[in-house]
Amino acid sequence: MENESVSTSWKDEQPIRTISSREVYRNPWCRVREDVIERSAAVGGAARLGIYGVMEKEPAVIVIPLERAEDGDFVWLVRQYRYTVGASFYELPQGSWEVAEVDPLELARGELAEETGLRARRMTPLTDLWIAYGAMRQIHHVFLAEGLSQGETQRDPEEHDMTVHRVAVREFEAMLLDGRVMDNCTAAAWGVYRVWRERQAETNLLPED
Repeated sequence: MENESVSTSWKDEQPIRTISSREVYRNPWCRVREDVIERSAAVGGAARLGIYGVMEKEPAVIVIPLERAEDGDFVWLVRQYRYTVGASFYELPQGSWEVAEVDPLELARGELAEETGLRARRMTPLTDLWIAYGAMRQIHHVFLAEGLSQGETQRDPEEHDMTVHRVAVREFEAMLLDGRVMDNCTAAAWGVYRVWRERQAETNLLPED
């Protein structure tokens, strides 16, 4: 079987048309709207109307703080209580400044410093991912942070319970499987990093610390 061609664009299909849109809720962190939509007709069928609820949030970043030491590789995680699921979990540093126009690199450096106190000598953009795009519109810029040094944290009041943890990579990957890490953004970012690292190694382009 021949491989099917894969489009390089994520804006090439629009089988759903927006008929109308209204904002139903807003706070400093997000907006929620309800759209009346029309789905394209299937073969031999008719177009169908429906509704779609969409949460909109400003661009965010997620940072992989990676430390290479004599005794192995380590990743820096934060742990905090997540109200929506009623539990505390470990995850990679991430967040948004709730502004539409922001430099992703500046945001990544800022969030890393705010949550962990870490500063990075080198920040590498890996990719951009949509977060939970079945119901939410928010882009996540994924960065690898290397050459780390420790400074002071500058956390928001909502992050008062946050703690910082230096974890061996092997242990971190075990945490992804045993439930200590349940944040899908953390898992996705680490998967992207593993693919990126493998390709860098194939072409001998891994940077030196």
